[in-house]
Amino acid sequence: MSNYPLSYKLSWLPRFAKPSLAGDARDFAPMTGTLMHPPPRQTVRLAFVGDISAVANRSAPGCDPEIKALLGAADLVIGNCESPVVDRASAALGTRLGTHHAMSERFLAEALAVAGISREKLVLSLANNHVLDQGVAGFDETVAALQRLGIRTVGLVANGPVVPVQVGPLDIGFAAFTLWRNADESVFTGRVSMDSDPARWSRDGVDLLCAVPHWDWEFRHFPRAETRVLARRLAGQGVGLIAGHHAHVVQPVEKIDRTIVAYGLGDFLGTAFARQPWPGRIGGIFVVDVSVDAGSQGAIASYRLHPFMRLRAGDHERLLLVEGMEGRMRGKVEARLRAVFPSSSSEEGVTA
Repeated sequence: MSNYPLSYKLSWLPRFAKPSLAGDARDFAPMTGTLMHPPPRQTVRLAFVGDISAVANRSAPGCDPEIKALLGAADLVIGNCESPVVDRASAALGTRLGTHHAMSERFLAEALAVAGISREKLVLSLANNHVLDQGVAGFDETVAALQRLGIRTVGLVANGPVVPVQVGPLDIGFAAFTLWRNADESVFTGRVSMDSDPARWSRDGVDLLCAVPHWDWEFRHFPRAETRVLARRLAGQGVGLIAGHHAHVVQPVEKIDRTIVAYGLGDFLGTAFARQPWPGRIGGIFVVDVSVDAGSQGAIASYRLHPFMRLRAGDHERLLLVEGMEGRMRGKVEARLRAVFPSSSSEEGVTA
């Protein structure tokens, strides 16, 4: 059985139809922030994207050149693999209805190529509620498929709570976990990380520890109080960067001492129905520059959230940066972003 409370289940469809703006943006940070003055001489660049699924795409998505260039320039891209990667769905009816996720290895490879994401520079989390939608066999097939594609994975119990990844001269540790599951706990146990206690995570040999949590409630632009408490606990235990998933809408950024938290990046590729209300089509690419300089190695130098929109284009989606949009829809999207993020420009932001 899933572990969602009844109130959450009853609110899913209303919140999907109309994502909630209940909250106060003044409690949070701007979309752009500089933490080191002067900036370090050398940095590595991390780019975090949201949930990846084929639910809203029958064919590979379209991607505007600006997004492709942005992701191609990163030293490492990190995202959440929201759908099992299988050749054939075992939960056939649920997959057709959209309650169970699945995507083919070919679709994933084509989508990454279109978006300019090199597989050797990609890390995908499998710690999410949908990873066992196609059963244990589908889970095993997913792990094998990502290995064939040369994509590194985090969030698997077999890999340990912290997976170190070398990015340039830095060793960055990734700890991914899910608070939510769509199946009985016994199926997730021993396969998918559900460990949200940073006291059990080792930081040995890691320049920067990053958490990739699947947390919070869906279709709410502002995180719940419980989610923020967990973020503070992670920050207090040495986690320097947190990039969350599961809400399927963009959520705010927060600075907790030296830790930067991006609560939710929305979907990178649509994970709900093909036809979705426009607020749920806003996503974010969270770009973080990390210092390589001696004395500040592993410290976050700056960050920027790049909002984009997923537009329908026949049987698939087209990804377009908000700054490249035109017309009435751009105004609606920018108004929604102003409601979530405090006003900021490229000249101002969070400072140390």
